[in-house]
Amino acid sequence: MTGATMTTENAVRNSDIKAIILDYGEVLCLRPIEEQIRRMASVFDITISQFVTLYEKNRLAYDRGDLTPEQYWFSYADEPGISLDAGQIPLLRAWDVEMWSNTNPAMIEWLEFIHQGGTRTALLSNMHTDMVSKVRREFHWIRHFDCLVFSHEVHLAKPEAAIYEHCLRRLETTAHETLFIDDREVNVKAAQRLGIRAVRFESVEQLRGELEDMGFPILPSASVRASV
Repeated sequence: MTGATMTTENAVRNSDIKAIILDYGEVLCLRPIEEQIRRMASVFDITISQFVTLYEKNRLAYDRGDLTPEQYWFSYADEPGISLDAGQIPLLRAWDVEMWSNTNPAMIEWLEFIHQGGTRTALLSNMHTDMVSKVRREFHWIRHFDCLVFSHEVHLAKPEAAIYEHCLRRLETTAHETLFIDDREVNVKAAQRLGIRAVRFESVEQLRGELEDMGFPILPSASVRASV
């Protein structure tokens, strides 16, 4: 073991942050590009703006497992003037998974480093059944998590307090020694109400600065560039 590695591990042990909980969407993966959203909107013959509104409308219920994929996609057709053929649903499901599959290399690298450095790690994501299958089947980097908490599997979803509490129990850490990183303010605020430290993710550079301010010793690399 090198002196540098020993120094880093000692710094991690001395840090008051013992565990880090990471969101998936727009934290470990990149934001979908406009063309990916446009092609899904074209199935319904609606604008991108209309599609995004409908996409979010029942998304929490879908991610929690309250709706089947068929129920979720057919809910779009509840709106006046919008129709959907059942034969189009497999394509929508495939495109939905595809647009959330571009991972952020800098964040994946950082995940590996913090886990190897001795920090406990958890993935806490609102994620429907198709995406959960993709992540578990194809993303080998999930081995760097001590626990995986997916909304679909536990039938809870952020920002519900119970899903954070479930994650803390799985991590075996307390709220005050755990850091939560998510791209949505509502989820960050919910974690903070439970006493969890929480940071809203906006960019790798911004997160690096926040971690420096906290004195956390392992920082994401500014030299690793994300690509679509």
